Amino acid sequence: MSAPFRFPRFFVTSPAPCPYLAGKTERKVFTELSGNSANELNDALGRIGFRRSQSVAYRPSCADCSACVSVRVCAGEYAPSSSQKRNMRRNRDLVATACKPWATEEQYGLLRSYLGSRHPNGGMADMDEQDFADMVEQSPVDSYMIEYREPTADGSRGRLVGCCLTDRQGDGLSMIYSFFDAAHPMREGLGTYIIADHVLRAANAGLPYVYLGYWIEGSARMGYKARFRPLEKLGPDGWSRFEPAAVDRVAALLELA
Repeated sequence: MSAPFRFPRFFVTSPAPCPYLAGKTERKVFTELSGNSANELNDALGRIGFRRSQSVAYRPSCADCSACVSVRVCAGEYAPSSSQKRNMRRNRDLVATACKPWATEEQYGLLRSYLGSRHPNGGMADMDEQDFADMVEQSPVDSYMIEYREPTADGSRGRLVGCCLTDRQGDGLSMIYSFFDAAHPMREGLGTYIIADHVLRAANAGLPYVYLGYWIEGSARMGYKARFRPLEKLGPDGWSRFEPAAVDRVAALLELA
């Protein structure tokens, strides 16, 4: 007989400056993921807007703001735009491999390059190799690192150009964190390709959704998420389809992801 499910204890962080909206303060509610029920709890919390970071599940709980909206792509109905179709054709030769969540020096080198190019002043800018290993390896749920490599003529391991730490949940894939070679001269839009590949992976596995985390209307850093359709957002009455009023043009040009 299995052990009874224990209702988790939740905690709230102290207020801190919001990294997305100037002048705003953020606060998070969180709980620990551990034990035999970690996957079950992560699935349940994911459906109500929580995200995972190592062995913690969290979601915004800000006193005076509700701008962060959980979004997910409906994988089985994914309708790529014309630019996404071109992107997928341009990068379809990449070799994608789902690896065990074990951090490597090669992955860390790619992460450092990505952060220096895209987020030099972000919250992860000071992440060292041990921090990266903790992010990848401290997972109590079904996780893997998907690597994207350029093909080689002899079938050997090609150059690593993209990675995504991914959780497999009961109803979809949750993209925890992706990074890529943002300065590659021949592969624009690698971030977009990684998301599209996840959507197709989910659909092929019979999983209905790909969870993209939080979206903030008007935020250039998150505008790329609105380009994947159909999209659902989580509101007071549950998940529902929505059409963002406008896709940020700067994000579209930069192919942020």
